[in-house]
Amino acid sequence: MKNTQIQIQTQEDQNQERNEEEEAEERLCCEWDFNLSTIVSSSTAGAVSDTLGVTEFDPCDHLLATGGIARKIRIYNISTLLPHDTSQGELHTTILDHATACDYYICTPAKLSSLQWKPDTGGRVVGSGDYDGVVTEYDLEHRVPIFERDEHGGRRVWSVDYSHRVPAIGASGSDDGTTQLWDTRCGGGNCVAMAQPSGARSSVCCVEFDPLGGALMSVGCADRKAYAYDVRKMSAPVVVFHGHRKTVTYVRFLGEGMMVSAGTDGCLKLWNMDDARVIRTYEGHVNTRSFVGLSVWRNGGLFGCGSESNEVFVYDKRWGEPIWVRGFEPVARPVCDPGFVSSVCWRQVGEDECTLVAGGSDGILQIKLQDQLLHNGISAFK
Repeated sequence: MKNTQIQIQTQEDQNQERNEEEEAEERLCCEWDFNLSTIVSSSTAGAVSDTLGVTEFDPCDHLLATGGIARKIRIYNISTLLPHDTSQGELHTTILDHATACDYYICTPAKLSSLQWKPDTGGRVVGSGDYDGVVTEYDLEHRVPIFERDEHGGRRVWSVDYSHRVPAIGASGSDDGTTQLWDTRCGGGNCVAMAQPSGARSSVCCVEFDPLGGALMSVGCADRKAYAYDVRKMSAPVVVFHGHRKTVTYVRFLGEGMMVSAGTDGCLKLWNMDDARVIRTYEGHVNTRSFVGLSVWRNGGLFGCGSESNEVFVYDKRWGEPIWVRGFEPVARPVCDPGFVSSVCWRQVGEDECTLVAGGSDGILQIKLQDQLLHNGISAFK
């Protein structure tokens, strides 16, 4: 009997070693890297502080919108930001100025905490949430506001998003502890529905509709939980996600019944949305107090987030450690203020290529291009 137990234990040890070797080999055969292609900053002396709290590509991935505390929505054409000639195989970093790199900007009455492109408008309408608790839609062709609502009692709106099932329906989450659904066809009237996820009226920090057109909407709160609601019946959440030790700052749908969340406990979590089970926890970046951004590249299964160490982190959904980490280029700032990466966004252009954009607390925008993807020794780049 003892010999049999020893043989079983030996077999288990061998299987574990084999699994570890296979995982290590898979990591070596699947290597991502990114090159810093463009830096956009402000050369104006004494420029207004401009933490870039949000960066968002339009649905066609041609336009990039940024917003922050400088009370401006800047619109960039990605063709201006990307290098024009990479035929020689060498990529040099281009330095641009916000004043000349952006196509135009729209001044806003308050600091911006959230931006979202409205679906099915051809990149003509973008919605914003601000520090004064107001949700505003802007017509970018005429550069004027076309919709406004102030239903959060002046409490800061942290996040806005639009339904992909019915693009006229939007949602906002606020410091007042509520998530509100509203219909832009009805002016600034009463909300369509409202949910208060936490009985303690904890701040709602993030909202996101299922980007694949499903009926679910996810919400992240300061009560350390994330929630999923069926937008057709907002009376109670259909799933509650327990696991973060501090505020849930971001939620992002990944597809295939999975969701990613970020918290100020310094970790990301991948969830099974059917049973609220944690599939994997991702750690490495620093996040204890700030919004550092979270974006998902669904085609490649990659997560991008910022860090209070002023670095950009990329995680592969298969492994809990980061697969790529890079610091922001040094800029002139007090030594006691190292800054942090405050927003990230993937450009979802295809199956085998991607672009990662990151904004910093110093107002600097960085564009990072995928350098290589090796899978089983075969390059996926042409």
